[in-house]
Amino acid sequence: MQRAAGLAALAAALVGLLYSVSFVVVSRLSPPAGALLSALFLLLGGLLTILALAGVYDRRRDELPALALLVVVLGSVGALGAAVHGGYDLANAIHPPGSLPSDVPNPVDPRGLLTFGVAGLALLLLGRLVGAGLGRFAYVAGALLILVYLARLIVLTPSNPVVLLPAALAGFVVNPAFYAWLGLWLLRPRETR
Repeated sequence: MQRAAGLAALAAALVGLLYSVSFVVVSRLSPPAGALLSALFLLLGGLLTILALAGVYDRRRDELPALALLVVVLGSVGALGAAVHGGYDLANAIHPPGSLPSDVPNPVDPRGLLTFGVAGLALLLLGRLVGAGLGRFAYVAGALLILVYLARLIVLTPSNPVVLLPAALAGFVVNPAFYAWLGLWLLRPRETR
């Protein structure tokens, strides 16, 4: 379980970075390709994250059972929200509907409530389940995701610096680095008491 979860976390780091590149860079060069790729990577990232969180639960359930369960439940809800959001966007990218209102929130993940808000809360809690350095990084990653959710909720323009700066920091740097570190942590042998 730990090996699969560690590899999933490493893959989630890469897929998360590819999501950010496709959402920000590719979508400006080719909107259809950017929409397709960002939706695909959001879907994959959500699924990979669920496996990574199952590994965290597996590793820490004996020492902190309630917290480990809460992290895996909240984190999986957030990750599943991201996957469903990605699946919804992917379906629209592959077979575009006649018209889609661009100012209406995604019905399954309004303004990123699950993808950013709930996932951020899970990372804040996950910080207590992992080592001190990785834990502090989880706090930063979680706080950034919650900030992105609040910014998207309040400021509707994604190019507004209030939205863009925390989203870019989270998507291009903090979250990929966090999931890579989490993957390495999961691949390490368990500490013995």
